Amino acid sequence: MTFNPNADISGNTTRRRGRNVAIGAGGVGVLGLLALIVGPMLGVDLSGLVGGGGAPAGDSEGSGGTLIECKTGDDANTNDDCRMAGAEVILNDYWSAHVDGYVTPTLTVVDGQTPTQCGTASNAVGPFYCPPEQGVYIDPTFFQLMQQQFGASAGELAQLYIVGHEWGHHIQNITGTMSEHPNNGTGPESNGVRMELQADCYAGAWLGDAAELKDDDGVRYLKTPTEAQLADAVNAAYTVGDDHIQEQSGFVNPESFTHGTSEQRKFWFANGYKNGLGVCDTFAVAGDKL
Repeated sequence: MTFNPNADISGNTTRRRGRNVAIGAGGVGVLGLLALIVGPMLGVDLSGLVGGGGAPAGDSEGSGGTLIECKTGDDANTNDDCRMAGAEVILNDYWSAHVDGYVTPTLTVVDGQTPTQCGTASNAVGPFYCPPEQGVYIDPTFFQLMQQQFGASAGELAQLYIVGHEWGHHIQNITGTMSEHPNNGTGPESNGVRMELQADCYAGAWLGDAAELKDDDGVRYLKTPTEAQLADAVNAAYTVGDDHIQEQSGFVNPESFTHGTSEQRKFWFANGYKNGLGVCDTFAVAGDKL
């Protein structure tokens, strides 16, 4: 278990939207999953690797409202949706203490698919942050697919890392980092790569302190991570490296990198976890030190 069972997460404002739409099961293998899951998450177009197999179209406006059933750490330990809701509570506590004038983003758990200002959030797309909405979208079936079909680790702490990474993009948005360092193309020293590595570092810094954060009754939200859980989170960072993704299709082109290598992603997550937010300015680091 990751959460303390009696921790209070009832203050979450996580919403559920969409309808239960499954990915077509027409013989999609590892490369297909890369295209449908990891490619969209990383901003890498791998759709040419498969023919079809995406989420079917349909009415996607259904809504389950806020996750009022997610009240305790025990709920978060046994339900992926509630784990996302619990992460929201801890992330907001953490960042409100570190960012002046902190503005909370919205967190939407997607059930199938739902429209956003940044495109359709669906079970064929990984977690993402939509800057115009200041919103994070996550379909928890992403974690199951990563585990069952892509072969990646996606345990409880790894899931929190992924949520924390998307929250990192919100911090970059509201603190002006995104506007100060706009998209300047791809490549190993690009702003895009630096932005993603910084979000990894932010996720690590949050998880490094998260076990000390407490609810209003003084109960710690999270238990101290085990070595196995940390290894799982690091593995998740490794899995979504540009080089690791590209190796699945038989080539690696550093000039097309948008998120950083597996080793870089592991390093920046671990750097934030061990050393805190003060080491997360990836824009001040020389390219050969990234």
